[in-house]
Amino acid sequence: MRHRKHTFKIGRTGSHIRCMLANMLKSLVEHERIETTVVKAKELRRHADRLITLAKKNTLATRRKAIAEMMIRFNTLTPKEARELKNDPTNTDACNGDRKVVGKLFTDLATRFATRNGGYTRIIRKGQRVGDNASTCYIEYLSS
Repeated sequence: MRHRKHTFKIGRTGSHIRCMLANMLKSLVEHERIETTVVKAKELRRHADRLITLAKKNTLATRRKAIAEMMIRFNTLTPKEARELKNDPTNTDACNGDRKVVGKLFTDLATRFATRNGGYTRIIRKGQRVGDNASTCYIEYLSS
């Protein structure tokens, strides 16, 4: 029997699905609202809510789990970026995008949902896509 065996099969390989969800998670954390298909949004909701739960704990282990879930690769900083960051540690413009995503997740989003027990995302249906008539929607983090 297949009880409690949740799968997300949309005609992609497992590695493609993992990479796609990681990219969507990074975009959702960065922009707090993205447009996608309904099927992808429903699967993304599971991972996005779990990511906020990890961020609320804010330990080194949960930070590493979140980094692994979003497949973040910390590229080395260029000498110019390193100098700017050394002179002003609060300057997030000197960092690459992946570092900003982790910082935003563990500071802004974790504090925003500190008192909330779940249901951090919302799916708003948009309509049908012109090319293939797929149902599209917005997925976003709640404002508070």
